Amino acid sequence: MGGGDHDDQRMKKIAAASYDYENDSRWADYWSNVLIPPHMASRSDVVDYFKRKFYKRYIDADLVVEPMPSTCSSQSTIPTPAPSSSPATEQSRQRSTASSTSASGASPTPAVTPSSLRWDRQTIQFSVNAWIFVVAVLAIFPLVPRNLANKAYRLSFMGTIGSSLCSLYSLYGKPRAWNLQALQVWFQSIIATKDFIYSVYCLMFVTSHLSIKFALIPVLCRAVEHVAKFLRRNFTRSTLYRKYLEEPCLWVESNTTTLNILTSHAEIGLGFILIISLFSWQRNIIQTFMYWQLLKLMYQAPVTAGYHQSVWGKIDRTINPLVNRYAPFLNTPISAAKRWWLR
Repeated sequence: MGGGDHDDQRMKKIAAASYDYENDSRWADYWSNVLIPPHMASRSDVVDYFKRKFYKRYIDADLVVEPMPSTCSSQSTIPTPAPSSSPATEQSRQRSTASSTSASGASPTPAVTPSSLRWDRQTIQFSVNAWIFVVAVLAIFPLVPRNLANKAYRLSFMGTIGSSLCSLYSLYGKPRAWNLQALQVWFQSIIATKDFIYSVYCLMFVTSHLSIKFALIPVLCRAVEHVAKFLRRNFTRSTLYRKYLEEPCLWVESNTTTLNILTSHAEIGLGFILIISLFSWQRNIIQTFMYWQLLKLMYQAPVTAGYHQSVWGKIDRTINPLVNRYAPFLNTPISAAKRWWLR
């Protein structure tokens, strides 16, 4: 049986290694939420390890994922004392240790490890996203005073911009050099990420005079998803969490696809709302044009393409029969719009 299990796991590992991760939108979303130092994110063995974890979570739960090998072998090599030592030697060693300790300070400070830095970043992201969730709820709650709701509306977008930029910096760092070529390479590495897309999305609305509460739906979904993931990973032993928050967090984590589909519907619907607003006194032609360029990026970026293409497919299947039956003259402008969209 042991040999059969070994062969079975070997086949599963081969299947996991040959899986097409790049065309699975869930992998891009999963990888964008992995917080590791940039120098580790570029290593193939680290990426392969997280790919196997992704494969186990979404494709084959029976795959056994071995722990990631330690990257610092020097930490495991601890110097052993000499077999024999005289009392004088021990006393001189203690004196030298005490003098070095007093020279460096009253108490030795623990070294900052990458895991502690990662924990700090996760805690900060959780705090910011929890704050975004509360402020966004205040912005859309109908009984909140108008002035407070408008401030909360803009603070929600500003908080999301800060959270997205912080996540981008922790994952991709800053450009290697401040010249055109280095900036172009760095920009190409972040342009298709969800954090960059959301930072641009929020920047469009925080600088606009339009106040569309409908635009807060993607912000709320993003904040809820981040908060639920953090609570599920770090507060499972808390009595308060198990009593009140475990079921909602479990629902959010198991319905991430539903939240992404809802977000895609809201983002596309918002594009049509901006087109309708062009016929009002609050029209903003530049914002509408830029937002449709962002929708085009969402349609093509791997992290959002699957959800947006699904929604646009439903719209196409609904509109085409109506246009062919009642307004066939619209086929020409619709075809031109599709060519621009797919270009």
